[in-house]
Amino acid sequence: MAIYAISDLHLGLSADKPMDIFGARWENYLEILKDNWQKTIGEDDLVLLPGDTSWATYVDRAEADFDFLNSLPGTKLISKGNHDYWWETLSKLNAWAKKQNYSTIRFMHNSVYIYNDVVICAAKGYPDNGKTEEDKKLYNREVSRLKLSLDMAKDTGAKTIYVMLHYPPSLQSDFARLLEDYGVSKCFYGHLHGGHHAMAVTGVRGGVDYQLVSADYLRFQPLFVCE
Repeated sequence: MAIYAISDLHLGLSADKPMDIFGARWENYLEILKDNWQKTIGEDDLVLLPGDTSWATYVDRAEADFDFLNSLPGTKLISKGNHDYWWETLSKLNAWAKKQNYSTIRFMHNSVYIYNDVVICAAKGYPDNGKTEEDKKLYNREVSRLKLSLDMAKDTGAKTIYVMLHYPPSLQSDFARLLEDYGVSKCFYGHLHGGHHAMAVTGVRGGVDYQLVSADYLRFQPLFVCE
């Protein structure tokens, strides 16, 4: 039983939106991803997917993407990204997944997930350099959501906390402060692609191990986290 992480799959089977227009690295990526996944991940493993999972606009039109995901080994723990326009309330997503018989898919929103001795939290996050009042509102809302999940994580009594964010957290942000204050062990994030990979903060900072897990950055090989 192991934990892996990979984000920004940008599945376009439902929306007919191929990713190879974003560069050669994305050519035949679904076949590469599927092959790597099946060779790496077992049925009892957990895969963290912090955002931008599907290009679908509405959840009831995302079946092809989630059929693909559900067919792969392991339990998939999915949180929201900025391009997940299909996202609904947690209750609606859970009801839809149950209706579709997606037995290997779990959604994260103002909630926690316990796997062995690890408790996992998630929030979309938000850039800390926004200039408008709307930016500040969205930033503060995501900070509050992360704190809520971290409080829930502490209440479980688990000693190890992992966090999934979609947006990369600046080390000067309230997100990074919360991760440090709550003793988070690892933070997995995505959002960055291509030349923006150079902007990634990785490794241990302030006691937190930050990992960029965008699919193209990982060359579509899910990152092993722990057993």
